Amino acid sequence: MLLSIILIVVGIGLLYGGGEVLVTSAKAMALRFGISPLVIGLTIVAFATSCPELAATITASLRGASDMALGNAIGSNIANIGLILGLSAMMFPLATDTRFLRREVAFMGLATIGIYPVLLTGSIERWHATIFLGALAFYLVTLLKSPQSDLEGAPTADEDDTPQLGTAVAGLGVALGVGLLVGGAQALVHGASDIARSFGVSDRVVGLTVLAIGTSLPELATSIVAARRREADIILGNIIGSNIFNLLFILGVTAMVRPMAVASGVLSLDYWVLLALTLGLAVLLATTRTLTRWEGALLFLAWSGYVGYLFF
Repeated sequence: MLLSIILIVVGIGLLYGGGEVLVTSAKAMALRFGISPLVIGLTIVAFATSCPELAATITASLRGASDMALGNAIGSNIANIGLILGLSAMMFPLATDTRFLRREVAFMGLATIGIYPVLLTGSIERWHATIFLGALAFYLVTLLKSPQSDLEGAPTADEDDTPQLGTAVAGLGVALGVGLLVGGAQALVHGASDIARSFGVSDRVVGLTVLAIGTSLPELATSIVAARRREADIILGNIIGSNIFNLLFILGVTAMVRPMAVASGVLSLDYWVLLALTLGLAVLLATTRTLTRWEGALLFLAWSGYVGYLFF
């Protein structure tokens, strides 16, 4: 038990340090190449912070724990919206624009709805994975081909606060930040999973809560750092991009390695919680183009109620 607690403490420290390095380096890279911070958040930061989910999901699937693997991917998306966006919005309101709603948020919603027929089949097969990965490739090509004027997002913090780093240094900073985030998430997940299992928690619940929260901590650490710097574009881009990657890339790659069975609990509860939070977020953002503090608190309370129900 003591070792598990030490791992949790070390993991939290690594996550925060990794978040600091990744946000600074990613923003510097965006300025260096004249790329919108929103695009950086949707691509580099989103993929980087999704690395722990990828590693954990593939590992769980190869061990035959498909309940934990699928639970991790769905639970991570639930945590991204309820926990991370909720807390970030409570720190400061997150403003966005119509273009972001029409494409990024809409695509996340379509991806969430699109996996439902696959889940109904009872398993995610390799041919499903091909469709998932093809859809992601289409989205990324569309995103990167868009004019920069369509990707500016909402106004962010003063760019003068961002260090002027060379391309190589910024790239190394991103790699270092990812390494710290992955290492911190792994340490925290191991510690928290050991504690959870000692209380007799099932694989599905561990995947949906402990593993999902643990592997979402890079997004949380990155978002908290970005919130402190009032970088709404990076926060929203990171979370929306991570959710798209989790559904299409992580489930796609994992199913390519080994097809996954769908637990009954996923269709009776977990998927519907994810869909409700996804559509709820879209509605909240569409009303005023801003996720306010009280709306963030609402998302956080919804997530807390879901996790509490799973455990108790």
